[in-house]
Amino acid sequence: MPLFGREAELRALTGLIDDVRDSGLRGLRGRGGVLVQGEAGIGKSALVAAAASVASAAGLRVLTTTGVAAERNLAYAGLHQLLYPVRAGMDALPARQRAALRGALGLDDPPGPGAQPGDVAGAVAEPGGGAGSGGGAGAVTGPGGGAGAGAHLGAAGAGVYLVGLATLTLLAELAAARPLLVVAEDAHWLDRASADVLAFVARRIESEPIVMVATLREGERSPLREAGLPAMTVGRLSGQAAAELLDATAPGLTPALRERILEQAAGNPLALTELPAATADQGGIGPPAPLGERLERAFTARVTTLPLPTRTALLVAALNESGSVAETLAATRLLLRSKPLTGIGPIAGTEPRTADIGPPRGSEAGLEVLAPAVEARLVEVGGGAVRFRHPLMRSAIPAAAALDECGRAHLALAETLCEHPDRRAWHRAAATAGPDEEVAAELDRAAAQARGRGAVAAAVAALEQAARLSEEREGKALRLLRAAELAVESGSRDTAERLVRAARELDLSPRRRATAAWLLSGFEDGVREDVSRVPELAGLAASIAGEGHAEPAVRILWGAAMRCFWSEPGQDARRLVLRVADGLPLPAGDPRMVAIAAYAAPFERGFTVIGGLRELAGAAGADPEVDRYLGSAALQVGAFDLAGRLSAVAAPGLRAQGRLGLLPRALAVQAWSLTRLGDLATAVPAAEEAARLAAETGQPFMYGLATAVQAEIAALRGENEQARALADEAERVALPAGARPVLATVQLARGLAAMSEGRFDDAFADLSRILDPTDPAYQLALRAYFLAELTEAALRAGRADAMRDVLRDLEPLAASTPSPALHIGLRYARAVLAPGEEAEELYAAALRADLSGWPAERARLHLAFGEWLRRRRRAVESRMHLRTAREAFDALGMAAWGERARLELRGAGESSPTRDPDAWDRLTPHELSIARLAAEGLTNREIGQRLYLSHRTVGTHLHRIFPKLGVSSRADLGRMLKTYRPDE
Repeated sequence: MPLFGREAELRALTGLIDDVRDSGLRGLRGRGGVLVQGEAGIGKSALVAAAASVASAAGLRVLTTTGVAAERNLAYAGLHQLLYPVRAGMDALPARQRAALRGALGLDDPPGPGAQPGDVAGAVAEPGGGAGSGGGAGAVTGPGGGAGAGAHLGAAGAGVYLVGLATLTLLAELAAARPLLVVAEDAHWLDRASADVLAFVARRIESEPIVMVATLREGERSPLREAGLPAMTVGRLSGQAAAELLDATAPGLTPALRERILEQAAGNPLALTELPAATADQGGIGPPAPLGERLERAFTARVTTLPLPTRTALLVAALNESGSVAETLAATRLLLRSKPLTGIGPIAGTEPRTADIGPPRGSEAGLEVLAPAVEARLVEVGGGAVRFRHPLMRSAIPAAAALDECGRAHLALAETLCEHPDRRAWHRAAATAGPDEEVAAELDRAAAQARGRGAVAAAVAALEQAARLSEEREGKALRLLRAAELAVESGSRDTAERLVRAARELDLSPRRRATAAWLLSGFEDGVREDVSRVPELAGLAASIAGEGHAEPAVRILWGAAMRCFWSEPGQDARRLVLRVADGLPLPAGDPRMVAIAAYAAPFERGFTVIGGLRELAGAAGADPEVDRYLGSAALQVGAFDLAGRLSAVAAPGLRAQGRLGLLPRALAVQAWSLTRLGDLATAVPAAEEAARLAAETGQPFMYGLATAVQAEIAALRGENEQARALADEAERVALPAGARPVLATVQLARGLAAMSEGRFDDAFADLSRILDPTDPAYQLALRAYFLAELTEAALRAGRADAMRDVLRDLEPLAASTPSPALHIGLRYARAVLAPGEEAEELYAAALRADLSGWPAERARLHLAFGEWLRRRRRAVESRMHLRTAREAFDALGMAAWGERARLELRGAGESSPTRDPDAWDRLTPHELSIARLAAEGLTNREIGQRLYLSHRTVGTHLHRIFPKLGVSSRADLGRMLKTYRPDE
């Protein structure tokens, strides 16, 4: 049947198909896809089916998956449906991707044994080896393995991303041979793991001959809503189109009935096609009701006219998530051999049908039992599957059946699913009203299976259901805490909080209370300005340690230490964290102890922390998660060279493990540190990727921090409007949560922009906020790491005395820490603020210090010294320093500072060549990242695996990059992108 009233929508979809077909032929960029949304019955599926027909006729391969509400807790069910027809292509995938994807789809065992859900919850609750303690720290990430490091989509979520990359690679390879249409019907009912993978793919197909079309019911949530697909809202039909559709499907209506149906259907195509049948079955449309209710009533009425065996089979089919005809008929036979279901009974007020009186027929039911339902246009049967013609038909049947009959149908299905233990467990659970430890144990195993495949949401759902069925309060509490632990690991803070609240209602033991506190302290991204939590967590850690459980204690203490960075709990709370840490039976050089000391006391423990970091850096590369949090610890103590190096080592390991939730944390620290060092060529792509991945993985703090770093970079390059816009965006995210490091970086970016515009009063005001303990931008550690900028702003704003007061406050810190950033800043400030000839010796001393790896700070010193000399009419001497500064700033891409050096040189009587644009001026941050990897000699496929892109997308970017830079080979790229090294 033709579509009525959807010409514009079909044209838009056809345009996408034409575009992707042509782009596939020409090797050009496609346009991605579209999200088709609208109310139930509005015709989304019919529209997409028409588009799929157009695509097939145009030579595209069409792959389809359809979400089913009953499958939402079955990991990767939707992805299995999509990729099973092309599973042979998996053999050509890289080994890790192939293993991950085949494991996710149940074609092979998942790679690696994985940790069982609730490892930490079990370990804390049952230190002697209770349930869930088997894997130790394997379930989580962070100091000591704890998700307290903020393991948003950490070890468990890594599976989803690796499966996502494998899916992207597979689809890209298929599309290279034949353009591809990917259809995700009823995406709101897809299992979460499949939806996450499809959203991952949707963000990365801009250069592929692939178009993705997803349908979504209005008001429903799905990861695909956040995937960047443009939305197409399908509205109700116009009066003329509605009349044409009704006349085509029900031509024999009386004028009065026709008008009433048109009025009540209100342009909804499903209502227009189904309400006429309801009038025939029921003698009228029935009383007014919401449209969805009227439609469900119409479907239910149609079911009641069918024979009892057919009604039984329909109820089983509605509850069977797989759609398998064989499973449905097997369960139906079991039911008909035992006490028969009445199913959906006859319409109220009517006599029972003759076919329903006496012994049930169809106890050996075959396909013929479904024939009446097919004839009634409720289902379609073919290809071994039974499909309801509309989801409302499917949902109406169990909704109208008695609860006990639904339970019997679930049990019959469970009996037929012995080879599918996870599905069997869910059906048994659905049939179980009260506690049942045997069923709860089956759900435990289903949770372990789901987690092993990286489907954390499915594992959480199984554990929560197992908790409902637990016979003992202790078992219920443990399962809730296991589920909460996985929710923490996947970054689902709301779910974790809900589960912990439920567990706390069970009167937890002290150890379990500590577990609950640790779980909620584990969100680095989401730590709020609730500073009272620091002493509470430290006290819990001390209590747990006193019982002999050091491992859970250190994890809880890490939650307290994080709050010392993101918020400001005060010195008493910081000292309490240190006292508890000092009392733990762990060596001072333990990476966890080093990190906790850095966060809680960056100056007082500076010598210990920096010494420990330098020693631990020698073993970098063994564990990317350890490298990541040690890099963050190095940032706390102002060892930006170490922070950048450790983060740079961590990032490839996190990429290789597929841990895209942790990767933006490493990249943000790397970008922050390298920006302060002046390595903008590396910082630019790191900050861009950190912001992009943090947004994709739902980490607002990391998104804010990376965006603030981008603002700082823009200010250093003289792009002040962009700097202000980025600073405003970062502040928008950080201010409501009181994320102090983000707000401090925002003020630094604003101060730099004001300085480059000559607004030194504004610059001093912006930067001074970071030192004011009453200001939200105050951050205990970071306040000491921008003294060069603050000193210059103060001097030019006539606030030298105020700056000397700042120095008097900070000078004592230098005695307790070898912090490079603090000492370099102090040496700069002393020289700039010194009177008369004393300044010259201080400048010389500052330049004699070890500044290897700190090119921006060295260039600032040369600039300041050159300016000082020129103002004392020593122009000839000043030129060498100013020239050195100009060359360094130009090489570093710090355009605003380079222009200042040029102006000073001109004043000293020397002209300067115009700065040629560098690669990072001509390329986007994303392109710069690809170019740098290509310059290192990586192939397109290797770059794609690093950046979670297809190799075809990488190739498309390189085709744009080469002409932008005027190069023709990767060797040329290497020469152009050579990083400035002032010591070479």
